[in-house]
Amino acid sequence: MAESRAAIRYAKAVLSLATDNKVADAVNVDMKQIVSTIAGNADLNAMIQNPVIRSSDKKKVLFDVFSDANKATYNLIDTLVANKRIVLLHDVANKYNQLFDTLRDAQIAKVTTAIPLTKDLEEKVLAKVKELTGKTTEIKNVVDESILGGFILRVGDVQYDASIANKLNKLKREFTLN
Repeated sequence: MAESRAAIRYAKAVLSLATDNKVADAVNVDMKQIVSTIAGNADLNAMIQNPVIRSSDKKKVLFDVFSDANKATYNLIDTLVANKRIVLLHDVANKYNQLFDTLRDAQIAKVTTAIPLTKDLEEKVLAKVKELTGKTTEIKNVVDESILGGFILRVGDVQYDASIANKLNKLKREFTLN
């Protein structure tokens, strides 16, 4: 719990500085890259979490991996290393993205489908979500063949399940109750 509060504080500080310096968009791109890179690379995540590896070595590796990052992102990494909080980097980047989206009045709609969305269908989903919520929306398409067909749309706390697997489960429950 204390670590998540610390991550929020660091994210708010970075967002404030980035907004003041008019680089919030660039830092947001960096933070998305940090989240996806750390989540997708078990070795990098293990290195960051390992207390035996010296902080200076972690800093050097992170600067090398994110060599094209903004100065504000480098300052965040430097500050986390100096404060012995580099293990929070993934959480801070995640929180930054959430705060940035909130600041921009944007949201992420997670669409789970059996096959990847086409551009045309993605545009239709975006238009419908914007019509329903009134907010700028970004689509994150997750492919899950187990839903068989249809889709599951999740925006914030609201989920709409129009998958074939869900409809089959409803039919199964109806038959077992009768």
